[in-house]
Amino acid sequence: MNNTTKKRSYTPQFSEMATIAVRRLAWAINRNMVNTVDAVILLLPRLLDKSTVCMACKDSSVCKYCVFNLGDAPPQELVDMLD
Repeated sequence: MNNTTKKRSYTPQFSEMATIAVRRLAWAINRNMVNTVDAVILLLPRLLDKSTVCMACKDSSVCKYCVFNLGDAPPQELVDMLD
C-alpha cells in the first residue's frame, strides 16, 4: 500500500451540519461517508489557492503525495470513485 492510500487512525469529529452534508453527498455518489470525505479532500486544490496552502505547510516531507502538488487534473482515484 503506498502513502496515498494508506489509512490513518485519525477520527475527526464533524459538526452536525458537516455530517448531514457529507451523508447526503455520500448518497448522491453512492459511496460511504469516509470515501466521500476523501473525494472532497481531493477536490480542494481546485477551490483553494495552492501557493497559499504550500507556503503555510509545516511538513515538506510528503509533498510528492500532497493533493496540492498534483496539478489541476483531478486524481485518477477520484475519477474512479465517481464513476
